[in-house]
Amino acid sequence: MLSYLAAALPSHTGAAARLLAVQCALRMDSEGEARLPTGVLRSLRLDRNPLPWSELEQTRWLHRTPAAPGPADRAVVAQILDGALFVQRPARPDRRRAADWALRVARGVCAGADDPTLRLASLCLAAHTDSSAGHGCAEMDRIARECGLAPAAVLHLLDRLGASLAFWSVTLDSGDLRWELLPKAHQRQRQACRSDAEVNPGG
Repeated sequence: MLSYLAAALPSHTGAAARLLAVQCALRMDSEGEARLPTGVLRSLRLDRNPLPWSELEQTRWLHRTPAAPGPADRAVVAQILDGALFVQRPARPDRRRAADWALRVARGVCAGADDPTLRLASLCLAAHTDSSAGHGCAEMDRIARECGLAPAAVLHLLDRLGASLAFWSVTLDSGDLRWELLPKAHQRQRQACRSDAEVNPGG
């Protein structure tokens, strides 16, 4: 889905809009309607931000539709407009599981980070990581396209993701990016140490 969105959305599409598009694409039904509960939007830190929706509407990738009154109005409903998404898409249960996984990764890998660019980069890296080994490899240009960034900006993001990565490197001749994600427990420990250092800079 990240590869599809990298091709379907304009390169200038922001990270928040891309995170939103991932959830819409994975949660849509057979008619192309996506219903995002407010809890999902809160997890994405987008429940009070209309700009990502407007951005996707301006690209004509989706349009929001009025929700029916009653309990269902605690969700935003959108109609996906890109017919290419209806071709050879995975079965809906698989897409819903992928949507829940993507939500947990974007929320948890960068705990406490309000920057959607960091959350999108975390999701992209996790999607290209071997979950059994924690190692990942992908072309730098591919990660950049999926994040909507120039390759040089990805390098800056990797430095900012230090609490989540054991290491990363770029092979200059091939342009391959390699990395290893820290185990969750180590990520939490490193984040706690960084937070403590920020509060007590003198040790």
